[in-house]
Amino acid sequence: MRTELVSEPGEAHRPNEDFASVALPASGRGGVLVALDGVTPPDGPTGCLHSVPWFTARLGGALTELAVSLMDVPLAETLSRAIARTAQAHGEGCDLSHPRTPQATVVVARWSSSTVEYLVLSDSALLLESPDGTVTPVLDDRLSRIPRALLTTDTLIDADLRNKEGGFFTAAADPAVAGLAVTGSVDRSRVRTLVALTDGATRWVEKFREGDWTELFTFVRKEGAQALVDRVRELERGDAQARAHLRRSKTHDDATVVYAEL
Repeated sequence: MRTELVSEPGEAHRPNEDFASVALPASGRGGVLVALDGVTPPDGPTGCLHSVPWFTARLGGALTELAVSLMDVPLAETLSRAIARTAQAHGEGCDLSHPRTPQATVVVARWSSSTVEYLVLSDSALLLESPDGTVTPVLDDRLSRIPRALLTTDTLIDADLRNKEGGFFTAAADPAVAGLAVTGSVDRSRVRTLVALTDGATRWVEKFREGDWTELFTFVRKEGAQALVDRVRELERGDAQARAHLRRSKTHDDATVVYAEL
């Protein structure tokens, strides 16, 4: 197999709040990819002593380890266990019931000799390419279905909409949220390549309309993951003053692309 992973902070002076990994079990059969996008909180209290990068590193690390070591455990249960483990790591000084406690979007894909499993929670994306070249996006579109009048910007979402029915869901401190993720599986023979993207990379499709998901996949396969991030940065710089595209508060966002040819 061949993999490529690029993860770049939106601004050089800010830490990257994304997390990405590719892991192969010791058996040599199958593998796992994980991509998390930490949710940047608005200014103000979060109830937590820890930063978003602290959270994504621990949740991502736990999720990667559990997904590889427990290959027979469904991904939703694996995410639930990873969230619970991360919540325990916070300690008593953190109010994990606070709506702005550190949280993240999640993409996980796991493959064996017979099956490809996937899980997507919130607005990161997973692309599945079949042997005939068909590209199927796996998306959790709940955020995009919220009426625009209820939203402020793409990063400063009202806390009343987050992890609430009628809103959208992210991985924070409640393990039960894993049961609300978009999950599924397909026969291994129907998947040739996987691409996971945080929303800083999906801007190529969703904000700047450079092409559809198939065209994005083709761009990454031909030009590489770094080229996709570089192109998004060009588009962001060109739009920095006008801010013509709605629901975008940051000029640049953390961007992660994980490419895996199985």
